[in-house]
Amino acid sequence: MSMNKDKRNSDSGIIGVFILLMAVVVLLSIVSNSLWGGKPETIPQSEEFEITEGMTVQDFGEANNLQNPILRQVFDLQTSEDLQNPLSDYGSPDEIQALTVSRIALAAEEASKNWVKIAIKFAVWFAFLISVFFIFKNRKVTRIARFTALGISVLLFGIVLGSDPSPMGTVKDAIYLYATTGAVFKQRLIALFIFLLIVFLANKYICSWGCQAGVLQDLIYRLNQDPKRKSILGKQIKVPFLITNTVRVAFFAVFTVLAFGWGFELIEPIDLFKIYNPAHLTLIGILAVAVIYIASLFIYRPWCHFACPFGLVGWIVEKISLVKISVDYDTCIACQQCAKACPSTVMNAILKREVTTIPDCFSCYTCRDVCPTNSIQFSTRKRKIPPRGFFDKGK
Repeated sequence: MSMNKDKRNSDSGIIGVFILLMAVVVLLSIVSNSLWGGKPETIPQSEEFEITEGMTVQDFGEANNLQNPILRQVFDLQTSEDLQNPLSDYGSPDEIQALTVSRIALAAEEASKNWVKIAIKFAVWFAFLISVFFIFKNRKVTRIARFTALGISVLLFGIVLGSDPSPMGTVKDAIYLYATTGAVFKQRLIALFIFLLIVFLANKYICSWGCQAGVLQDLIYRLNQDPKRKSILGKQIKVPFLITNTVRVAFFAVFTVLAFGWGFELIEPIDLFKIYNPAHLTLIGILAVAVIYIASLFIYRPWCHFACPFGLVGWIVEKISLVKISVDYDTCIACQQCAKACPSTVMNAILKREVTTIPDCFSCYTCRDVCPTNSIQFSTRKRKIPPRGFFDKGK
């Protein structure tokens, strides 16, 4: 009877902490957004413009309610006299339509960005990730240190510096913008390159410790564990990589087809990053975000594994990462504690190398922390295949 009561108290405690955490994130994000000042983060819908034979650029602007500053951006006008240029000088009606949609979309993207905040965010990202890398590289990550690092990341990159930019946004927004307007926002591609460079250098470190939605999922998952990594509320499960990656690839394909075929942004209504910008959450968004973060109590980073476009792209780049988790089989005693403690299925794949496709590794260091012989390293050391029958020796 006493055990059942203790279990109910533990369950209630986890639920209470989870609700408190989410409430604090939402409330502080509302305050933070009000201090920064809100800017639209959605891409404007394209429209059909009125184009008739013999129009000048100025006629085109008047017919479509486009102000002169916009016309100058669209047609690269140098002087006011250029407003009288024949519209036909800039191409066919279809070309003018495409050009106008693309240039207006780029102008809207530019206007929607708070470049000061973005510059600060990238500077803080670099400083934080480098610090975490060197602090945790050669030492075990205690429970307190892990919660502290994850909490700081949530606070800095989510609450204080907001939902945009994010690793996921660099992929999904680039695809949707190009699909609907034909525009390429170069600054976003630069951000994507930087994020993928971090993946190349240190195995998804941006996802591990810097992605505002990823670290919040990670934090929630570990809240539902006792100090011995046993789940408290319900059972934490490891979904096979074949299932998660199949769903993720299919989700990415559907997202892309809907964007190019119908101009529909599948992720926007259910974007879990919007927990850091609650004013942009619809009812569907609130439900979706709630489901994803509740699921994080039982599944390690469910959005990252099942849906995130950057997670998929990053997983591909991860194959050539310079620094990654590896095992020294000369000192390994085949206890497999690392695979058991790993919150996903990746360490079992790295340890045994029975499959050619290694799942996502988020460099969380859990495997290294539980290894009794320090046989696991996060380094440039090349991953090796264990000797034949290594795990049949009953070590």
